[in-house]
Amino acid sequence: MTGPDLEGAEMTAQRVTSPDEGAPDDPLLGPDPVEAARAYVADQALAESPGGRVGLELELHLVDLAAPARRPEWTEIEGLVAGLPAMPAGSSVTVEPGGQVELSTPPGADVVQAVADLRADRKVLGTALAEAGYGAAPVGADLARPVQRVNPGARYAAMEDHFDALGCAGSGQAMMSATAALQVNLDAGPAAGWEQRLALVRAMVPMLVALSATSPYLGGESSGWHSMRQGTWQGIDHARSDPFSEGEPASAWAFYALSAPVMLVRDDTTMVPVRERVSFVEWLQGDGPVARPPDVADLDYHLTTLFPPVRPRGYVEIRCIDALPDRWWPAVAAVTATLVDDPVAADLAAELCAPAADDWEAAARSGTATPAVRRAVLGCLDVAARRCPPSLKVEVAELAELFDSGRTPSGEVRRRVEAVGPLRTFEEEARA
Repeated sequence: MTGPDLEGAEMTAQRVTSPDEGAPDDPLLGPDPVEAARAYVADQALAESPGGRVGLELELHLVDLAAPARRPEWTEIEGLVAGLPAMPAGSSVTVEPGGQVELSTPPGADVVQAVADLRADRKVLGTALAEAGYGAAPVGADLARPVQRVNPGARYAAMEDHFDALGCAGSGQAMMSATAALQVNLDAGPAAGWEQRLALVRAMVPMLVALSATSPYLGGESSGWHSMRQGTWQGIDHARSDPFSEGEPASAWAFYALSAPVMLVRDDTTMVPVRERVSFVEWLQGDGPVARPPDVADLDYHLTTLFPPVRPRGYVEIRCIDALPDRWWPAVAAVTATLVDDPVAADLAAELCAPAADDWEAAARSGTATPAVRRAVLGCLDVAARRCPPSLKVEVAELAELFDSGRTPSGEVRRRVEAVGPLRTFEEEARA
């Protein structure tokens, strides 16, 4: 995941209305609001395209190099970000609840351009931060510092209240403030292939979790999980974070979205947390968190609070990948895009990933120690090494060699933590 805002590299511009824009012709204010909402969500789920474009989003934990154990305060983060130079490839720079800095590239023509753009902007960002005395650690979880939200935004305060009321405050706070992701955004492609394309990406998720994990520690502690970042998602509301069902993807997504609980309601300039479990469809039917009926603006905002591992937003967001250091993320991006966009690789990946397609928790907990997941990871790396663009073959081959030797990125991070401690390891990644 990117962080809870999930704005990032937009493949398709989407209009978001303001709360006071509810007009008489708003379809959700008509005679059949449930059907209108279902049609609205399904219609915008995926946008037909030739395919091939790739956008990348990389989150990094901001670290004060003079005092790595201290989480920077919001006012200094605001000043730091305001002083950053423009990114040469055009990436946007945003900040997540725990002070994580996110780079989001524009959609590139292919994964080669997307990786080149993110590399260029990552270098400029790293240099600017270092000159100001900061580093940025691209790992799946804050390895050392206690979980703490520093972004005072009303959205995040309301999210915390919602998670607390529903009994998942710890996981919710950790997800928001102590995790980081590499998100890969792909075109939806031709409409005739949407169901097969989404089914493939869904089946790839356990493989991608095991492939990318770099979060064996969170807040100085280890649960023993291969990806503690993914473990935080297991701990929040499953109706908000589980995958949506297979089948025709637009309809499946609409059913998922309307069944999911409402997290917060925008009321003029304030965010009102919802402290009881009430689905969006219940609100449409008159049993909602506030007296007024929801409009399209409310539905648009509700969609931004849903965090499945694969999410349609006109394009396809792949959100299950841990943030990785520079030595690994280009390969993981190349593997992901190649296995989905190359027809030969896609057919092979579907066959390789099918036996492990439901091993979501096993992949996060045990990684490649689970036999079906290991076979999927090694097989997919072999396919990607043969089918990826020539300019990324070295990176993919090196990652394949790491796994062939029985090692993993998560294992490498864990070994370093066991040698020098979580804070030193975290600082080293921030300085790299």
